[in-house]
Amino acid sequence: MRKLIYGMNLTLDGYISAPGGDLGWSGPSDELFQWWLEKERSISLFLYGRRLWETMSVYWPTRDQQPDATPAEIEFARNWRNTPKVVFSSTIDKVDWNARLFTGDAIAEITRLKAEDGGPMRVGGATLAGAVMRAGLIDEYEIVTHPVLVGGGTPFFTALESRVNLNLVETRTFPGGVVLTRYERSLGC
Repeated sequence: MRKLIYGMNLTLDGYISAPGGDLGWSGPSDELFQWWLEKERSISLFLYGRRLWETMSVYWPTRDQQPDATPAEIEFARNWRNTPKVVFSSTIDKVDWNARLFTGDAIAEITRLKAEDGGPMRVGGATLAGAVMRAGLIDEYEIVTHPVLVGGGTPFFTALESRVNLNLVETRTFPGGVVLTRYERSLGC
């Protein structure tokens, strides 16, 4: 069975983007970017909702070809292109960059993928991750909290019908007061 991870940068008040989709608060330090790169290298399948797919597919497919790209960005772009992806959407017709489009029941498909043998999967996109969270499919949360309050926007967490117990497995501080907390779902939950 594959592990399913949900992790993103978020504000101290719990948002992954500020009103209007603003991500200006989330610029990573070199150390944090390198940490994300290492994490992304270990992922065998990315699961994206439409909005995050559109954000990622505008920037990363050619970032390594830009003259100002750092070595870490070059590596991240190549890893992103090479890692298989599933995009869950009923509003787009086509995806590329080593991705396949899935228009059916996302929870059923993710449950099927999770039951397969293979490396870890990462779910991204607030709407898709919220549905997966409510279905109880997330095994690990990687919460990278930036010391900023934005007062609204897209929340990292969704409303749940029941409690989910978690075990803290890692904490780490990055430059600028950014803090990682990583949790695994408690057995029996």
